[in-house]
Amino acid sequence: MARGAHQALVDPFGRVIEDLRISITDRCNFRCTYCMPEEGMKWLHRSEVMSFEEIERLARIFVERYGVRGIRLTGGEPTVRAHLPVLVRKLAALENQHGAIDLSMTTNGATMRLVAEGLREAGLKRVNISLDTLIAEKFHQMTRRDELTNVLDGIVASQEAGFERVKINAVIERGVNDDEIVDLATYGREQNVEVRFIEFMPLDATGHWLNDKVVGQDEIVEAISAVYPIEQMPARGAAPADRFRYLDGDGTSPGSMIGIIPTVTKPFCGDCDRVRLTAEGDFRTCLFATDEFDLLTALRAGETDDQIAARIEAAVATKWAGHQINQVNFIRPGKSMSQIGG
Repeated sequence: MARGAHQALVDPFGRVIEDLRISITDRCNFRCTYCMPEEGMKWLHRSEVMSFEEIERLARIFVERYGVRGIRLTGGEPTVRAHLPVLVRKLAALENQHGAIDLSMTTNGATMRLVAEGLREAGLKRVNISLDTLIAEKFHQMTRRDELTNVLDGIVASQEAGFERVKINAVIERGVNDDEIVDLATYGREQNVEVRFIEFMPLDATGHWLNDKVVGQDEIVEAISAVYPIEQMPARGAAPADRFRYLDGDGTSPGSMIGIIPTVTKPFCGDCDRVRLTAEGDFRTCLFATDEFDLLTALRAGETDDQIAARIEAAVATKWAGHQINQVNFIRPGKSMSQIGG
């Protein structure tokens, strides 16, 4: 069925699902303040986490049956999962009528110097590396780890490994790192990487949601354009980031543009084509979903691909129009970002 016809996976609002995020571990070597409590989490037992073979089987259903084009590996921190290139090789081999999938990963970058080359050789195409600050002391405060040097080196190592694209993800939180917006933009220009600024979201470690912590897209654009004039690029489609190019750049090299993900101030739910699998095999139709659908138990109980597919379709039929942040009926998910997989 690899190149045959597929059935589109369509939600109640006509959005076609083409992007699958897979959390391959709930564990992480950082303790970021907006992601998990300082004392850490109660980790899943190894038996509760999907095996590589189980991940591959579920991914194959999405890719071959439903025509999913892209898979992004997340965590926790995906690089703490042992033998990661083995999984990458399995997933990179998946294809459908669109051809090979776009296989990418989001990482904190701290160990990329050690693993980048192996992951690229295994078939990983793109990486997004989290970098919220360029100041060592602040980095330690935000991540509770003294790893800034390793992360910066991991970015270089990823570029040297030859990934199709290396991007930087920077979550901007007022009163924490909003004074570094221009510095991060400068870093991207000088390092020739695209920096994606992300609005702070209500999935922080402690469960507090303070709207005054959000630095909105307009404010980010204003700060950068005051130093480096920018203009917005054509519409993003289903991509989460609005993209802007520097007027003094060539508009094609990674460092000549930035992205902004305005989750809170300008939600892109209307174009969302993403669904998610947690490390323990729960299917989520939205990052902010309050319901999950247990696929791993069904898989381990011996259900067929057709039965698993029926569960997936039933779940997608519940996908809502949007996350309702800033509305009175917004309900914060019961899990932290580290448990869901960003």
